[in-house]
This record gives sequence, structure tokens and C-alpha cells, in this order.
Amino acid sequence: MRKVTELFSLSGKTALVTGGSRGLGLQIAQALGEQGARLVLVSRKQAELDDAVAQLAQQGIQASAIAADLQDAANVQPLVDEAMKRLGQIDILVNNAGASWGAPAEDMPLEAWDKVMNLNVRSIFLMSQAVARASMIPRKQGRIINIASIAGLSGNGPFSMTTIGYNTSKGAVVNFTRTLAGEWGKHGITVNAIAPGFFPSKMTKGVLDQLGTDTIRKKAPLLRIGDDEDLKGAAVLFASDACKHITGQILAIDGGVSAVH
Repeated sequence: MRKVTELFSLSGKTALVTGGSRGLGLQIAQALGEQGARLVLVSRKQAELDDAVAQLAQQGIQASAIAADLQDAANVQPLVDEAMKRLGQIDILVNNAGASWGAPAEDMPLEAWDKVMNLNVRSIFLMSQAVARASMIPRKQGRIINIASIAGLSGNGPFSMTTIGYNTSKGAVVNFTRTLAGEWGKHGITVNAIAPGFFPSKMTKGVLDQLGTDTIRKKAPLLRIGDDEDLKGAAVLFASDACKHITGQILAIDGGVSAVH
């Protein structure tokens, strides 16, 4: 029987993290790297990727980067092929890349709707499919971690956010996670999702400014928003052998907001 420290170790494992150059994706990459995983980070901007890889290297974490725009389906297979060349296998896939768009439903432009759906839903399907075919299904093992949101667990009230595309896409990620877990359990693949609440990031800055950070804090039982450490534990859990009997689950990390609203 293994010790708890062994169950949570990622030594010898590999991970592909989309949207990994900053924000929540970089926090997750740090967590996996701290536990011993070798990493490939993906995002659109090479300069941000270079900064992230350098930051991780200072912490003794082995990482490389591939710039790719996952809104374009044609970029997915070449990305996975290159990641496989670098890593040899992909044990852990973190589908974190995402986008939002604020607009009242009646004014939401179609091109904005498509942008959000293509990145937040379609790319997660395509990445999961490509990685599973290349590495996880043949080896009968794998960990897929999807980044949903508490915005995918409910709608928005009046005088709140106007993010119908984002909420819809994250609701899709929630049920995508459950459905894929049901299909791929037979391949030894676990599929789980993290649903963050409010964390300071480039994506949430506008909403935090609009609604007020103090107002948002007061809606959480823990009276706080997320910080640079709060996703690390869940990410390591879902990536490690401690998760071998957990699949199809959605874990809200939101200070308790979804429990009371």
C-alpha cells in the first residue's frame, strides 16, 4: 500500500496545459511541476509563454512551450503531435484555455458567441480526443482536467454580469466532463472539472471592477476571492493517483459561493 505522499506524487508524469502562460493555467502548471511533472504549456502568445517557462525554470520545474491558437481546429493535431515528440507520452491534459465576452443577450454578436464556444467548448473536445487517441487510450491510463466555472452552475441575476456565452460554454464543459467520464472510464481515463469562482486575472478584471471586489467577497461564506494558491490542491488531486477512483466530478473552488447562492 502506497503512502499518501506517493499517491500525490507526479514524478515521472507528463502534462499538457492549455492557457498555461498566465493566470489560473500557470498556477495549475506550477502545482503539477512542483509535484514532479514535466510540462508543455500552450497559449497564443509566444512572449507570455517564454516568460512562464522562465518563471517555472527558476523554481526548478521542467517546462517547454508551444504557441497555438486553439480557436482554430486545424491547430489541434499538430500541437498534440509536437507535445508527444517532446514528452513521449501525455499523462495529464489540463483544458484551461478560455475566453469570455460581456454583452446583453440581445446584443451578443454572433462572431463573439462563436469565439467563446470555439475556444471554451470545441477546443476542449478536440484536445481531449486528440490526446486520448495519441497517448491515453493506447496506454489505458490518463487524467483529463477541465476548467469549468461556477458560472456554468447557474445563471446570472438581474443587475449582475451579462455573460450568456461564457455561462453557456461553462455549463457545456460541466456536462461534457460527466459524459466523457462515463465513456472513457473503460480506458482507465479519469475526467474531472474544477469550477473556480472569482480569481484575479486578466479575464475577470473587468467584472471585478464593475461589480466591486468587496461586493463579491461579501457573497462568499469565506469572505474572500481566490488567490495564487487556491487551485493547486485540486489540480494535484485530479492529476495524481489519489484520483484513481474519482471521475466525472465538478469541484467548485469559490469560497463557498455556489453552496449558498
